Order: sequence, then C-alpha cells, then structure tokens
Amino acid sequence: MRRYMSGRRARLWRGLCLAATLTFAVHPGVGSAAAEASYPVKSITMIVPFAAGGPTDVVARIVADSMSVTLGQPIIIENVVGSGGTTAVIRAKRSPPDGYTVVMGHMGTHGAAVALNPHLAYDPMRDFEPIGLVTNMPVLILARKRLDANTLGEFIELMRSRGESLNMAHAGVGSVSYATCLLLNSIVGTRPRMTAFQGTAPAMTALVEGRVDYMCDQAASVVPQIAAGTVKAYAVGTASRNLVLPDVPTSIEAGTAAFQASAWNALFVPKGTPKPVIASLNSALGKALDDDTVRSQLLRLGSEIPAPPERTPQSLAELVKSEIAKWTAAIRPANSEN
Repeated sequence: MRRYMSGRRARLWRGLCLAATLTFAVHPGVGSAAAEASYPVKSITMIVPFAAGGPTDVVARIVADSMSVTLGQPIIIENVVGSGGTTAVIRAKRSPPDGYTVVMGHMGTHGAAVALNPHLAYDPMRDFEPIGLVTNMPVLILARKRLDANTLGEFIELMRSRGESLNMAHAGVGSVSYATCLLLNSIVGTRPRMTAFQGTAPAMTALVEGRVDYMCDQAASVVPQIAAGTVKAYAVGTASRNLVLPDVPTSIEAGTAAFQASAWNALFVPKGTPKPVIASLNSALGKALDDDTVRSQLLRLGSEIPAPPERTPQSLAELVKSEIAKWTAAIRPANSEN
C-alpha cells in the first residue's frame, strides 16, 4: 500500500510539473505580466550623470522624493560622473530593462553628445525608452562685468570685430556651457579662444574675476551672480522672460532669435522596458510636477515646468530627435574647424 501511494504521488507530481511547463510555454508572459502589475516591489535607482549639488542633481532629488511617495518605494540617487555625462548613460543602457534603473538625461547626454562624439557608445533614440520631460532650464548669455558691451547687440558686434581675441569659458567638452556657446558662436560666425574648466563653478569664478570674457550656462547655475551684479546677463535663450530673472531680456527681444537654448532634464529607461512600467513612472512624474511644493522648489531654481502635453513619452521622443538635429548642425562644423 505504501509503495502504491508513493508511485501515485510521483505520477501526480510529474503531471503537475508538465502542466506548469505547458502553461508557461503557451503563455510565456504570465510571470512578467504579474511582475509588471505589482511594479515596483523594491527600490529604484535614478542615475544622475553629474556630481552631487549640480543643477541636474538638485532637480533629480526634488522630483525623486515626490515620485517615491507615489510609487511606494524609495528612489536612490546614484551620481555617476565622467565624459560629459555619457559614462552614466552608458551604464543605464546596460541595466536590465525592468524599471528599476532610470536615468536623468539632459540636453547634453541625449542631444548634443551625438554631435560631440562620433563614436558615442549609445544611441539616445534607439537605446532608451522616454519617460517624460522634467524641466526646461533656460540658458543665458553672460559676460564679465567690465566687458565693453552692455547689450546683446553690442556684444555680438564685439564678437564679430574682435573675433579670436575674446576668451570663452566652458565647463568641459560636452557640458551645457560648451554646447550652447558653440551655438552662439555659430550664429555670430566667430571662433573665440576657448578655456575649459573642471565644472561650472570654477568657470563662473573666472568670469566674475574677469579672467575670461564670456560664457553661456543654465539659470540654476548663474542666478546668484546675476542677482549680485557680478556678471552681465545679455539674454535668456527662451521665448519668454524667466520668472526668477524678469529683467533679463529674451534673445528674441535682444535681436538674436536664433539663439534658443534650454538645458532640459528628462527621465529615460533602457530599451525594452515594459509599457505598463513606463506608464507608472510617467504617472508618478506627472504627479510630482503638479505638486505645489515641487513646483515651488523647481521654479526657485529658474526652471520652467513643462505643461502636461509636454510630459508624455511621445513628446519627449520628438524633443530628443529635434535636439539631436539642432546640436549636430551647431557643433559638428565648429568641431571640424578646431
């Protein structure tokens, strides 16, 4: 009797295993669908391509804190620096496409980098799924306080007349300050001397001290200096004036409408991340950007918060495509001349 029961149980067990195997063979997505439905079940890593304390890092931490409440799981910020932000993006590309690794990309990593590096180890459009636009950070044209030009028109005339004698500061190849000033230079048709610094802070210090003539950078990095009057702000590269810097004219008002530059930040995940996971992350981002506390914090930085239609994955995909084209046109000719 005991041997009979043992054989019966063995046959039953083999039958159950076979049934389970057939179930997953016919419905291979059963396990993944269940995982997607319960997402997230653990902490999420948000890779930030720049050092702690910088504009992108500050924006990431503000948004991540709010998103973590909505998602019910902590979002851990991981700062990965190097190569103008591309080191971090490569790391994100190689992560599992499960929604537990997101990257805070920006104008440089998912736009200008394509033109700056012909051998870039990732394709912003093919290797990533867009989640949504987080902020638009206006870029300003700045000069040392004692430079002999008080308006953008006067400064452009100075650029054209003095050409290579002017010294342009930037925070390294691939930085916002580098790419956006190349755009300005291409519009004006001039080739100044370029001085690289290890970050925005030392570049700004050199500008304040008068050791360089001009630079371009995002609002979050320059508001204190403009408010203190230690540098000249000629224009902001957006269609409307910035709420934090209402006295600075737009590039359109200043007569150089072609200079439109924004150091936007946006969230991406590796290609192949399930659509329900993308939808969850996009929803959490939207709730964060609609939160009064988050909005107040971002606006104080000089950020412009995108409207709901601008936050969709589709809208972000279109932005990346247009930014790659824009920066390629501005950067590649300048790089080939140097």
